[in-house]
Amino acid sequence: MKDTKRGMLLALYANLRVCDVRDGMDAMGYVHYGSLDARIRPLWRTRAYGIARTARYLPYTGPAPRMPAKEYRAEWSSMYYRDICPYPWCDDVEKGDFIVIDQSGVNVGLMGSENTFGRFNAGAHGFVTNGGVRDTDEIILQQIPFWSQYIGQTMVQARLQFDAKDVPVAVGGVQVRPGDVVVADGDGVIVVLREIAEDVAKWAQEEHENDKLTRRKHYEAAGRALDETV
Repeated sequence: MKDTKRGMLLALYANLRVCDVRDGMDAMGYVHYGSLDARIRPLWRTRAYGIARTARYLPYTGPAPRMPAKEYRAEWSSMYYRDICPYPWCDDVEKGDFIVIDQSGVNVGLMGSENTFGRFNAGAHGFVTNGGVRDTDEIILQQIPFWSQYIGQTMVQARLQFDAKDVPVAVGGVQVRPGDVVVADGDGVIVVLREIAEDVAKWAQEEHENDKLTRRKHYEAAGRALDETV
């Protein structure tokens, strides 16, 4: 995606809530597309938006080795990360990316406190997976926006293997392609096809502004101090 188009889309979705985007999608006739399965939830209440960068991992099909722990850690585990379950997409991350990982529904901590922080510092706005995530206390402490189907404990060895990057993936019952727009908050995660993203944003922004106006009146009637949502 060209930088100008990318920047424009990021600006359009900078202040939109998931519910606004859902209403914008509905207005365009995409009633049955976009909303990820409700089982995919945020680790903590936050909001993120970005351009989808995708990766797909499959269940591992080989046996687990029988070897002493020292050899396992020094040899087999290192080989596994290098040859079977690498993270080749990590070096591609750009500012504004939303990392979408299809883990084939496997409850494994492919991502944890260290690699999420590294990609967050590289510019990723958020992460979502249909699998598990681990080190969740630290991820919450580090304020990394992350939505997942499971809270996991394990590492990837003998559980997951890398398949592809920058390809269409299926997460939460929704097809997500590189370059699509992703918005996530406490209401869940929604994906907008890049071809209709500008039009969806227009209707979503109208909904958002109308909501702010009507809720502001309730704040004023209640004598409540205005906040950033109104």
